Amino acid sequence: MTTILLVEDDPALRRALRTMMRSRDLEVVDLGTGEDAVVLASGGAADVIVLDLGLPDLDGLEVLRRVRTFSGVPVIVLTAHHQQAEKIRALDAGADDYVTKPFDVDELLARIRAALRRAPHASQPPALLRVDDLEVDLARRRVTRGGEQVHLTRTELSLLELLVRNPGKLLTQEFLLREVWGPEYGTESNYLRVYVGQLRKKLGDDAAHPRLILTEPGIGYRWIGSER
Repeated sequence: MTTILLVEDDPALRRALRTMMRSRDLEVVDLGTGEDAVVLASGGAADVIVLDLGLPDLDGLEVLRRVRTFSGVPVIVLTAHHQQAEKIRALDAGADDYVTKPFDVDELLARIRAALRRAPHASQPPALLRVDDLEVDLARRRVTRGGEQVHLTRTELSLLELLVRNPGKLLTQEFLLREVWGPEYGTESNYLRVYVGQLRKKLGDDAAHPRLILTEPGIGYRWIGSER
């Protein structure tokens, strides 16, 4: 049975989430403080952590940073609607995803399932990925579309590899800039928009109706292409 560590300081919300998760055959350990969460997480019993950023004793980001020193367990953060900067900091600190309050329970469950599929113990993304007529060969660093080779620049290929190797995971603008362009970058989001636009065009993706690269406005991008 999947075990969820739920860290939320609102007792009513915590009870409601605990009841809902258990009704879906999920084991739940719920806590209201960050210090207790770090201690429990260190035991390695949780498969996913659902972490509220607004805790009374310890900032949620600090909880996340401490957990990341010893564990790669998937972490989904809960944030308020206005906490855009907090979302980005959490993702850069190692969170796998976020859900904004108030949220739909089914959305949270879907995020949990997606995080479990991407967990370290799960199978790695295949070296050869096919989505409709698109084929991405990570081993050979080669991309074809409809049987014809797609000519990508080194930067476009590096960007595509990062996305494909992290399927479904939200990669922040800052992360992508630093990984592709270098550590001195991080705020030049215009670079990223241009290259993602070029990549979409070459791959036959449509930003308005994406099947490969999904934009999370102001935050980053996800690879949503799946094998057909």
